[in-house]
Amino acid sequence: MSLAIIEQLQEDGRRPYAAIGKAVGLSEAAVRQRVQKLLDQGVMQIVAVTDPLTVGFRRQAMVGINVEGDLDPVADALSAMDECEYVVMTAGSFDLMVEIVCEDDDHLLDVINKRIRALPGVRSTESFVYLKLKKQTYMWGTR
Repeated sequence: MSLAIIEQLQEDGRRPYAAIGKAVGLSEAAVRQRVQKLLDQGVMQIVAVTDPLTVGFRRQAMVGINVEGDLDPVADALSAMDECEYVVMTAGSFDLMVEIVCEDDDHLLDVINKRIRALPGVRSTESFVYLKLKKQTYMWGTR
């Protein structure tokens, strides 16, 4: 039942609990209680998702990073940067993959050249600049 509630909220995070209850076969109070439990347990969060282009961030890129030594300090430093939306440790050609959202190419260059490459342990980077975003979804966990 929790997955059905999550799915309803993924479609519309402002959907009223009464409407969710009707769709999943629960009372409004039961939906409210389950949603609060899911939030308290950290299973989900309800947030506003923006289109970066419409709020002044015209450059997005994925950056593959190779690290010498322990990945954790580098991943922690990247996670602290506002421009880094996602930081993941990977298996394969790169040790870390980082999605960066910037205002423009100069901002992206500054982040990569002066901040990421300057981190102790960063051996190399490879940037994959986004030309056009075709799909972005937040429907994880319910399909």
